[in-house]
Parts: sequence; structure tokens; C-alpha cells
Amino acid sequence: MTSFKMNPTERSAVFFLSTIMSLRMFGLFMVLPLLTLYAGHLTGATPFLMGLALGVYGLTQAILQIPFGALSDHFGRKRIIFLGLCLFALGSVVSAMSHSIAGLLVGRALQGAGAVGSTIIALIADLTHPSQRTKAMAIMGITIGVSFSLAMILGPVAASWIQVSGVFWLAFLFSLIAMVLLYTVVPNPETMTHGNETEPKMRQFFALFKHPALMHLNIGIFLLHFIFTASFVVIPISLQTLAGLPGHQQWTLYLPTFMIAFLIAITGIRIAEKKHIIKTFFIGGILALVLAEFLLGFFAHFILISALSLLLFFSAFSLLEAFLPSLVSRTAPAHLKGTALGIYSCSQFLGIFAGGALGGALYGAFGLTHVYLCCTILSILWLGIAFTMKNPQYSTTLNG
Repeated sequence: MTSFKMNPTERSAVFFLSTIMSLRMFGLFMVLPLLTLYAGHLTGATPFLMGLALGVYGLTQAILQIPFGALSDHFGRKRIIFLGLCLFALGSVVSAMSHSIAGLLVGRALQGAGAVGSTIIALIADLTHPSQRTKAMAIMGITIGVSFSLAMILGPVAASWIQVSGVFWLAFLFSLIAMVLLYTVVPNPETMTHGNETEPKMRQFFALFKHPALMHLNIGIFLLHFIFTASFVVIPISLQTLAGLPGHQQWTLYLPTFMIAFLIAITGIRIAEKKHIIKTFFIGGILALVLAEFLLGFFAHFILISALSLLLFFSAFSLLEAFLPSLVSRTAPAHLKGTALGIYSCSQFLGIFAGGALGGALYGAFGLTHVYLCCTILSILWLGIAFTMKNPQYSTTLNG
């Protein structure tokens, strides 16, 4: 009989690996509401380079995500995770010590070179029973959502005391803590298969890449993070210039919207999983994203409408961010899980890079409204794709 509760090893694995992921993401998210305002004062800054600084880590993540995921299948998850954390620590130091936009770009690119998101997800999958995997991935997604919320709130507060360079030093400290946790409290898988069984073959890679269910999920995560990053090229600026809320006070808007959004996301995930209606909530999340972007684009000068828009935005992001990796993990074949999640994470970080670069370019050329309009159109396109998806089956996986 299948147990509906995690055993102690599973709970420990999910908790500490989610903590490691969150520490790393916390270092990235704390600067998110600060970076475009901060980068605008650096030597050589332009709107395009400001957006690029926000999203460039996504490019190096995208380039290295698949190799890291595949290498973790062959050499072991922990070794690859440790390597990625070292690269992230180095990038945080470079960013903290930079006084020009070029130096910030290099530091952010190095942060992104620690591309271990798919490897952490794969290790969670290794350490949990298939019956607990959806719950594990949802817990990880919620944990990341909480870290995102706290980071967005605490980042501006911390910067008022230690400045933005100090926030990058905090990211360095978080990476060191994550390294210690990795080798002291994260369990080791009972078995780890090496050799030809896990060696990624081009035929298998393209089979995963072209599989319709995985392709829909990969497109979805690309669009979600494109929209997210492009929006945050301009959200801090529009709150300051249109809604009249200075950067150091923006946490007063983020705090209540995050708290409510967190409760909405958790409630939605619980109902969707219990009643097996993930597709319904998935489509609802995208609809909320469409409305949020439309309101931000055309009513951002009203502070109450901006607050409502951010509530919709963060609720949708948290909900969709929790569902997507769970669906990928459940769909991918066990012996190619690292490679499949590498493709997924590559799509995610390509979306971050493209959103930052295009968001900065659109802002520089046309202004704030066109960035939000672009995100609205992409959300509508994603909505059309989501309607073609099947409600996921809870007991089937893709066969290799």
C-alpha cells in the first residue's frame, strides 16, 4: 500500500535542497527590484544594458543548464551542485566590486554560470518516491516563492543599510551556507547509476526535446520567465515615476501583495492537486497574468491599481512556478530526468535572458507601456497554448 506521507529521509531531502535552492535564488531576487534603478547610475549604463544586466545570468544558465544536468546523471548530483555554487559565489563577488555596467554584466553572467537548478530538482526526484514527487516539487516551488517574496521585501530594506553592493555580498554569504548544507545535511541517494544507462544520447535528447507534453511545458516556462524579467525591467521605474513611490519605499507595496499572493497560490495548489484539476488552475494563472500586465501597462499611475496588478502578477507567477517543474518531473523518463530537467531549465533561463534584453531594448526605444504591452501579448499566446494541453495523468510517465 502506498504511503501518502513522506518518510524522514524524504522530508530532510526536500527541506534542505529547497533551502539550498532558495538561498541561491534569494541572492538573485534581492537585487531584482533594485537593479535597474541601481544600474542606471553605473558608468556606461544605457536602458538596453540595464535590462541586459538584469537578465544576462539567464544566458549563461541556459548555455550550461543542459550540460550540468547531463553531467549530474553521470558524475553525481552533489559534485555538480557544489561546482555551480562556487561559480555563483564568484559572480556575487565580482558584482559587489563593480563600478561600471560592464563589470556588473560580467558578475551577473558568472552568477548564472552556476547552472544547477535542474540538478537540484533531479536530486530531489532521486531522493523521493514517485508517489511523493509532485508534493516534493510543489514544496520546492512554494519555498522558492517564499524566498522570492522575502527577497523582494528585504532587498530594498537591506540596500538602504548596506547599499546594493552589500546585497551582492549577502548573496556570496548565502552561497557559502548552501555549500555547507549540501555536504552536512542533504542525504545521499541509496543508488546512483553511472555509465551508458545515463549517458545522454543525441537520439534521446531530441526525443525529449520534441515530445509534445514536454515541449508545451518548456514553452510555458520560457514565456513565464520572459514576462517576469521584462516586467521587472520597468516595474521599479514605473512605480517610482508614474505611481510616485520611491525605490526605498516600494517594499511597502510588495509586502502586502506578496503575503496575499502567497496564500492564494498555496490554496490554489492544494485544491488543484486534491481535485486533479491542475489544468483549470494553470489556465487561471495565465489569465491572471494577462490582466496584471494589461493593468500595469495602462493604469500604472494609479497606486491602488498597481497594487492589484502586482497581487495578480505574483499570485500567477507563484502558482505557475510551482506547477511546471512538478509536471516535467512526472513526465520525463527516470533515467533521463537530469537531461529533461536540463532542457526545461534551459528554456526557463533563456526566457530570463530574452526578457531582460528585449525588455531593456523596448523600454529604451518606446517607453514603459510597450514593455507591458509585449508581455500582455505573450501571455495571451501562452493562454492559447495552454488550452491545447491535457489535464495531467497522475500515474503515467514518458517511456524512454
